[in-house]
Formats: sequence, structure tokens, C-alpha cells
Amino acid sequence: MRKTTTAASLLSVLFTVLALAACSLPSRQARFSEDFAASDVHARGFGGSDKATCEAARRALLSQGYVISEASASLVRGRKNFQPERDQHLQVEFHVVCAPNSPGSNSSTAFANAVRDSYSLKKSSTSASLGVGALGSLSLPLGMSDDALVKVGSETIDTPRFYEQFFGLMERYFDGAGDPGEETAEGSTRPDAGAAAAAGR
Repeated sequence: MRKTTTAASLLSVLFTVLALAACSLPSRQARFSEDFAASDVHARGFGGSDKATCEAARRALLSQGYVISEASASLVRGRKNFQPERDQHLQVEFHVVCAPNSPGSNSSTAFANAVRDSYSLKKSSTSASLGVGALGSLSLPLGMSDDALVKVGSETIDTPRFYEQFFGLMERYFDGAGDPGEETAEGSTRPDAGAAAAAGR
């Protein structure tokens, strides 16, 4: 009986030591970090009203194949699809907010950000129910599958060059800054190239 009590006491002490050791271990920190430092990656000033600035943003996105889902005097939203691989699908959604620098001023700032959503093709097997008299229904696999795109990731694009190209293209489409019908020079200001490069990382 004494040996049993001694063994129980030793186990109790051991569990206590392990619990204290676990509490003293440093907690694992998440890799995510956000520094609100001064940066002009997502913003650019323009010499015009917020309405003219957003119109330039709308034309710039249209010229690169983006589908505009919303457009107003202070907001433009568009999206574009990419398929780098057969079973992988990417969608870039662009948001541009135009704000006047001061009430009544003829200058404004465009704030832009693009979010890249990743989708993967997943297969799911199907089955059918078969009634078997008193046994009720019986589910049998048919060996068939349905393909469906499943969202596997979402991330804001932070590549400086991507936004530099977009703002540069906006300047061309700004009122008086260029012909809206003029095509973009190859290899110069093509924001979709930056999106594809960022998506492939």
C-alpha cells in the first residue's frame, strides 16, 4: 500500500513540473505583422477633382480588361480573372477611392488596393440512395465526381511596382493627359503584368 502511495505522489509531482514547464514556454507568435508607417505605395495625388480622378481610374482598369462592378464620383471597383494553371484560378479585385485634398480644391488623392483571391479545383465523389425494402435506403457510391472551385487563399497585393504602373496609366487617362482611345505601350504601363507576376509567387 505504501509503494502505491509513493508512486502516486511521484506521478503527481511529475505532472505538476510538466504543467509549470508548459506555462513557462514562450507562446508562438503569428507571422502576421502590420506596420502603419508612412508610405505612398497605395496613394497618389492628382491635379483634378475626385470625380475626374475616379474617371481616370475607371478608364485605366477598363483598358486592361478589368470588369467594372461599381463606379461613382469617389469609388471604382473592378475585377479580372487569371488561370495560371489548369486546376488553379486567380481573381484580382481592384478598389480605388478618390478623395479631395480639401473642400473646394481642384486636387485629389487616389487610394488604391488590389486583393488577390486564389481558388483550387476540387473533386467530390457523388453517391445515390437506393431503397431496399425493409432495410430502408442504402447509399451507394457511383464512382462519379463533381468539380468545384474552392477558395484557398486571399491576400492584398503590396508590390510597389504594381501600383506605380497603375497610377502611371491613370495619368495618361486623366482629363487632358492623353487620348483615352490610345493603346498602352507594350511592356510599359500594364498593371495586369504586375498582377500576374505577383500571383505567380
